[in-house]
Amino acid sequence: MKNPRTNWMNDEIHAAIREKLKKARRILIASHVRPDGDAIGSLLGLGLSLQAVGKHVQMVLRDGVPDNLSHLPGSSQIVTRPSEAFDTFIAVDSGELKRIGNEIVPRQPDIQIDHHVTNSRYAVINLVESDAVATAAILAESLPKWELPITKEVASALLTGILTDTIGFRTSNMNANALRVAADLVDHGADLPHLYFQGLVSRSIEAARYWGMGLSTLQQKDRLIWATLRETDRLAVGYNNLDDADLTDILSSISDADISVLFIEHSPDIIKVSWRSQPGWDVSKIAEQFGGGGHAAAAGAEIPGTLEEVQAAVLDATEKLLLNGNSK
Repeated sequence: MKNPRTNWMNDEIHAAIREKLKKARRILIASHVRPDGDAIGSLLGLGLSLQAVGKHVQMVLRDGVPDNLSHLPGSSQIVTRPSEAFDTFIAVDSGELKRIGNEIVPRQPDIQIDHHVTNSRYAVINLVESDAVATAAILAESLPKWELPITKEVASALLTGILTDTIGFRTSNMNANALRVAADLVDHGADLPHLYFQGLVSRSIEAARYWGMGLSTLQQKDRLIWATLRETDRLAVGYNNLDDADLTDILSSISDADISVLFIEHSPDIIKVSWRSQPGWDVSKIAEQFGGGGHAAAAGAEIPGTLEEVQAAVLDATEKLLLNGNSK
């Protein structure tokens, strides 16, 4: 049961957001760089719902929409840079303002909605629920409170966010309420089998080859495994997206490890690191050491340095977590 004070505070936050959105006319919504399904699903879910009540909405992602999520209704509206004036700025699914991209961030957001435990509360109004399985799940429960509709298109976007962030309802933070939220979205018209296949199963041949490049580097030390994706790999196989093609999900399924780490070389001196862990290990603690964040079971950071330098530092810190038994 939630603390009564927490419920009261949330009621105040929801009331403030509802009033802000009622007054808003031209709205900018943005999410984090290298967007995942929750970022895109949350962006579209909120954006399409606001459009349904007559609001003018710009939806912005610095890196655009990955091919495997371009099937979502409204995805063609997402642009990589703001092009029009706005009076209200909303950030979704971004634990830190800098993760939206310096080119996009015009000022402090008026509102943010997020579920990362490491969120820095950077907006004027902060709706942050770290026990939620996805930002899309927060929105699914919040839209009716803000007097905004959940159309079939909105439901499809939000269910995709939940499906992808829970890897098909299998992350350790899944609970009965999240399943009820998902069922409600199906009642609103979301096609669960289709969205599951598109978001979690369907892959291009280029993505599969990119996986192969990464899996060929797979290494193990005790209960730690890691793999690497180099920029030359991405170019060699013709994979045009800037994400990891969900290779992190493959690594997290390996039963011989408690923690998996994926190193993604985005440039010679910037390495994206993604951690995944089994229940009982809090990898957000490691990510925070490197300026990143996330959740106990899934965290990430962008770390300056060469691949060799970053790997050495990250593997050392991760091994220490395992060695010291620094579980949550």
